[in-house]
Amino acid sequence: MAKPKTKSIPNKLHVKTGDTVIVISGRSKDLPRNDKAGQDQTGDKGKIGKVLKVYPRTGKIVVEGVNIQKRHIKPNAMNPQGEVVEKEMPIFSSKVMLWDEKAKKRTRVRYEIRDNKKVRISVVSGNEI
Repeated sequence: MAKPKTKSIPNKLHVKTGDTVIVISGRSKDLPRNDKAGQDQTGDKGKIGKVLKVYPRTGKIVVEGVNIQKRHIKPNAMNPQGEVVEKEMPIFSSKVMLWDEKAKKRTRVRYEIRDNKKVRISVVSGNEI
């Protein structure tokens, strides 16, 4: 029997749209993608950005300025030249952690009930997210 093509998907994501996150996994910013070509393409590890979109079914998120890929647009009546558009692509949510602005550190989340509402609390600073 063949293996399923989907990876394990978390039941619930730890980030929401609008959260500020830091990329903790992937190619480092210091290492070039391919040395032989002499290009200085760098990785996304250590980048900080806002979560633009969340895909809970696949366990992926889109982060501003992270995993940017180029898409070529064919020429058409509106745009006779065609163009190359840079677009943010989804990454797995397990590759990011929440960023605490006050502490300037990455943080985990704990939940507390305040005023009959469940709120997220930063473990590092104790502030509400």
